[in-house]
Amino acid sequence: MQKILLIATGGTIASTKTEYGLAPGITSQELYDSVPEAGRFCTVDTVQLLNIDSTNVQPEQWILMAKTIEEHYDDYDGFVITHGTDTMAYTSSALSCLIQHPNKPIVLTGAQKPLLDPITDAKKNLLDALYFACQQRSGGVFVVFSGRAILGTRAKKLKTKSYAAFSSINYPEVALIDQGRIIQYVTFHHEEPVVFYHNLLPKVFLLKLIPGMDPGILDYIGEYYRAVVVESYGAGGLPFAHQRNFLDKLQTLKARGCHVVVATQAMLEGSDLGVYEVGRKAMAAYDVMQAYDMTIEAAVTKLMWLLGCSLSYDELRRRFYMPVAQDMLAGKL
Repeated sequence: MQKILLIATGGTIASTKTEYGLAPGITSQELYDSVPEAGRFCTVDTVQLLNIDSTNVQPEQWILMAKTIEEHYDDYDGFVITHGTDTMAYTSSALSCLIQHPNKPIVLTGAQKPLLDPITDAKKNLLDALYFACQQRSGGVFVVFSGRAILGTRAKKLKTKSYAAFSSINYPEVALIDQGRIIQYVTFHHEEPVVFYHNLLPKVFLLKLIPGMDPGILDYIGEYYRAVVVESYGAGGLPFAHQRNFLDKLQTLKARGCHVVVATQAMLEGSDLGVYEVGRKAMAAYDVMQAYDMTIEAAVTKLMWLLGCSLSYDELRRRFYMPVAQDMLAGKL
């Protein structure tokens, strides 16, 4: 029988009604007690690490989650983290950077309806997560939600209310889970030993480009941040029309050592800055990088991790293009 550590952090799954709206209040033990069927296939210990809305989850909490798993890594066969859905994809991406090459499942799950709601999805998701954490065909960080297992670096929340809230972006779903049956499509086994990292530097800015935006915003970003991810249009590029020329500002960012990554606002298929003049000019003259098929969540948290590694400017650029937990498939060779 597999031994699982259930780590509760709050979120909708643990929420109760208050005068200000839903707020986390249910304990980790109460969550586990709601799925007595789990006792047939695993033994579970519980930890109440946090009890907060995931909107309040910050990089410091990601480090705390990774540290908790590191402290107990040798004692358990798998880990389940209950978490709010709103920032779950950021957390799963961050943990994929902080915990590399694990040969045990680290599973995040949550719910769209609280545990105490009469039509909740909390029990199914929690039970599915425990089932998936017990299987030993895949080591890594995963999101299990609505009967699907998604690689942590590829998860994205697409729906605010529906039960099937998460999708796998530019990568196959890992598995389907139905009443304890797991249909596995992709497996992961790491030859390297697990590596835990302990630092993140959250000096990363996410800028969503819109027509009419003043490129002077890059001056502010360069003053306070070490990296910026620009969500551009289509295959990717930066506008250089004379009245709003973003390319003129890139030299200032480069001089300050601020890294610029261009991604796309289009959810699927990724960026390709080599297609259009607006992309080629940015790459050729200003060392702009691109996210390719990465999710925004993966690109942002990977930059936080790399900045926390205290790398040189050139080494960070090189490491950004080295895949971590399959976060990038079409990267620069």
